[in-house]
Order: sequence, then C-alpha cells, then structure tokens
Amino acid sequence: MKISQKIATSLAAATVLAGMAAAQSTHQNANRLAADNNFVMKAAQGGLAEVSLGQLAVSHASNDKVRQFGQRMINDHTMANTELKQVASQKGETVPAQLDAKDQATIDKLSQLNGQQFDRAYMNDMVKDHKADVAEFKKEASSGDDPDVKGFASKTLPTLEDHLKMAEEIQGQLK
Repeated sequence: MKISQKIATSLAAATVLAGMAAAQSTHQNANRLAADNNFVMKAAQGGLAEVSLGQLAVSHASNDKVRQFGQRMINDHTMANTELKQVASQKGETVPAQLDAKDQATIDKLSQLNGQQFDRAYMNDMVKDHKADVAEFKKEASSGDDPDVKGFASKTLPTLEDHLKMAEEIQGQLK
C-alpha cells in the first residue's frame, strides 16, 4: 500500500510539473508572438513616417541629393509598407494607417524649415532613424519567431542598410 501511495504521489507531482511547464511554454510563445506583432506595428508606423517625410523632402529640400533621397524613401517604403500590410493581414492584424504623435511632431517641425536648414535636419533625422531601424530589423531577422515576419525583416534589411549608407553620405556632404 505504501508503494502505491508513493507512485500516486509521484504521478501527481509529475502531472503538476508537466502542467506548469506547458503553461510556461505557452506563456513564452505568447510573449514571442507579441514581440513579432510589436515589430510589425513599429515597422508599419515607421514606414508611414518615412513616406511622409520623403514627400516633405521632395517639396522642401534645396539639395538635389536630398530630394532624390526623399523620393527613394517614398518609393522603397511604399513598397515595403504594402508587403508588410499583406503579412499582417495574413495574421489577422491591421497595421496603423496614420502617423503616431511622435512622427507627426517630427513632420510638423521639419515642415517649418526650408532649404539648407531643412536638408540638414532631415538628413540628421534619416541617419538617426535608419540606425534604429537597421538594429530592429536585424534583431527580428535573427530572433523573430513568426517565419513570415522574420522573412519580411530579412528581405527588407538590405534596403534599410542601403538607406542608412546613403543618408550618412549625404549628411556628410551637407556639413
């Protein structure tokens, strides 16, 4: 009888531990998926901002290279935004359609500038922003869990790295 009780107690303890491990695994999976979803939302918001800022550059810049860079931001980020929207839609997510307050404030600030003042401020913002973007996309590409989101990050990363390189070159020429 004592052996049966020990076996029953051991089985009960094993069941409890297995349940706890499964719950922890489910919690970890939910956290990882939430991280992927957070990445999607930030990338979508950033993409919207890049297009809007690019439009501003086309109309406010005095330097031809800054205007060309702005047009490239419009083209590349519009394409990336469309692709990201499709990925999110497949996951049942809706990406933001409007700028957040921070990005709107940047646009409001830059829209007050023209000529060389605009050129320098815009390119400084582009360098800072693309450094952050490249870091976030590298992280998602290497450690994301959702294969579609991870694939989007991997595919888009070289373009963002190219944007950063161009932005740094133009920024250097403006000083």
